[in-house]
Amino acid sequence: MTTLYGYWRSSAAYRLRIALNIKGVGYDQVSVNLKEGEQNGEAWRAIQPQGLVPVLEHNGQQFLQSPAILEWIDETWPEPALLPADAAGRAKVRAWTSVIACDIHPVQNLRILKAVAAEGGTGFEGMKAWAQRWITSGLESLETLVAAQDRETPFLHADRAGMAEVYLVPQLYNARRWGADLTNCPTLVAADEAARALPAFAEADPAVQPDAEPEG
Repeated sequence: MTTLYGYWRSSAAYRLRIALNIKGVGYDQVSVNLKEGEQNGEAWRAIQPQGLVPVLEHNGQQFLQSPAILEWIDETWPEPALLPADAAGRAKVRAWTSVIACDIHPVQNLRILKAVAAEGGTGFEGMKAWAQRWITSGLESLETLVAAQDRETPFLHADRAGMAEVYLVPQLYNARRWGADLTNCPTLVAADEAARALPAFAEADPAVQPDAEPEG
């Protein structure tokens, strides 16, 4: 029994949906409504003291933090592998995903954006400017790293979508949501388009989740 606690717009939960779909693992979803502040309630804090999503529950065990959960998923269901077979390849892909997980995602997370708006007194426009700044600069740095690689397909590593796309697609979803400029990221955009055409990614799209709300 596998249950994913998340939220339709959470990019970290989006990552896990993609990974589980790639592995062919069936799972139930339980929504934690970030918009309504459910993550700050006592019941959720008892499960995730940071008040974050996602949490993955499998056979009575609960796992936190999407990078750790993704590694666990890849080890628990080895095929098809999300990471390259060789150590150098794994290090390269992990570096790319770290640009997203460590340098971009944390500073455009909802709780940070709310703090920027509240403490800076800038409101929604301040949130938007902040998100655009850090998403764009981070993705342009990642573009430089991945564009230097020799590839025969649009995917970032090897000939199929893997861990790099698991991180990339949700981040580009956020980039578009905040109106970030992707003009200088053609390699990333091509990989995103190729990955989203695959069933595992299409079925993980926020818009088709059970708790999805109308965009706007």
